[in-house]
Amino acid sequence: MFIINHINLTEFIAGDDSKLKEIFNPLKQNLDLGYSLAIARIKPKSITTLHKLKHSEVYFILKGKGEIYIDDEIDEITEGDTVYIPPHSKQRIKNIGNEELVFLCIVVPAWAPQIEEILGSEENNIENKQL
Repeated sequence: MFIINHINLTEFIAGDDSKLKEIFNPLKQNLDLGYSLAIARIKPKSITTLHKLKHSEVYFILKGKGEIYIDDEIDEITEGDTVYIPPHSKQRIKNIGNEELVFLCIVVPAWAPQIEEILGSEENNIENKQL
């Protein structure tokens, strides 16, 4: 049996500027899993950096209200919503509420640094002007 309480995990700033705690990652733990699982937090009125992954990702919103940007699409998300993000999609998430936005991140196959690309600051600035 393998049980982890995320409260005991070390939080760090991820490449997209979200606060992240990695819960399960078979590349770092001796687990027979085909995915990784993390919990992310974003402060009110904050937005993550535009990025993309080589693999698919799923967000499950636990708390808060936000906007999800995937390629040219924008949609509002709230507690209980689940979002599928296709591989190679430009993505970011914005907290539009007054409380922290908290969500689970599931990456299939498991997340590793080489599958993520943080997009250049010029592209982020262009995207910010459109938001």
